[in-house]
Amino acid sequence: MAQVWAEDGLHMGADFIAEPDDITTAKMQFFLALRSRGVNDPRVLAAMERVDRGLFVRGLFTARAYEDVPLPIACGQTISQPSVVGLMTQAAEITPRDVVLEVGTGSGYQAAVLSHLARRVYTVDRHRRLVAEAQGLFDHLGLGNITAMTADGCYGLPSAAPFDRIIVTAAAEDPPTPLLAQLKEGGIMIVPVGQSDAVQGLIKVTRSAQGFDYEELRQVRFVPLVEGLGSE
Repeated sequence: MAQVWAEDGLHMGADFIAEPDDITTAKMQFFLALRSRGVNDPRVLAAMERVDRGLFVRGLFTARAYEDVPLPIACGQTISQPSVVGLMTQAAEITPRDVVLEVGTGSGYQAAVLSHLARRVYTVDRHRRLVAEAQGLFDHLGLGNITAMTADGCYGLPSAAPFDRIIVTAAAEDPPTPLLAQLKEGGIMIVPVGQSDAVQGLIKVTRSAQGFDYEELRQVRFVPLVEGLGSE
C-alpha cells in the first residue's frame, strides 16, 4: 500500500497511515492521463501532484475525484477537468516571481495548483459560499500565498493589479476589457472565449508594448462568465 500523511498531521510530522490500493491506483491513472493529454511541464506536474483533487470534490461525486472529467460542485458550478487545469496552467508559463489573478475560484482546486507555482495568487468568485469553502481548504492545506475574495470577476481585481498572469475559468464572449487592462506588459492571460454553451476556444493573450497578441490553443467547455454577485 502507498503511504500518506494522516489528515490531522499535515504540518505536525504525524505518523504515516495506509492509503487504500484502489485510491493509489486511481491516482496513478490520474497522472498518466494528464501526461497523455499533453500536460508535460515538470513544474506543473509537480504542482498537481502536491494538490489532492479528492479534497476538492464532495458529495455524490467523491468517488470520481481522480477521473479526468469536470464534476458538479455547489452553486451550479463545476470543478474543471484536471487535464484542462494542467494545460491552462502550462500555457500561462507561470514563474516563481509571478502574481496571478484567477477569475472563478469554484472549488479552489485551480488556485491551489497555482499556489505552488507563483509568488502570490488572488482568486475571486461571485459566489460567497464557494469562496468560504475554498478558503477553508486553503487554510487546512497551509496555502498562505492565496487571497480569496468574493467579487465580480468580470471586472477583475483593480486593487491588486497589475498582474503577471490571469487565468479565467469561465467563458466570456470576448476577453474582458477590464482584465486586459489589468495585465502587465509581458503578461499572459488564459481565457475561454465563445458564445456557444457547448464549445468555446481557449485563448492565450500576451500583452506587449504594441498591444495584445491572441493564440487559440484548443476547444474547451466552461460555464459562462456572469456579471454581478451570486445569491449565495
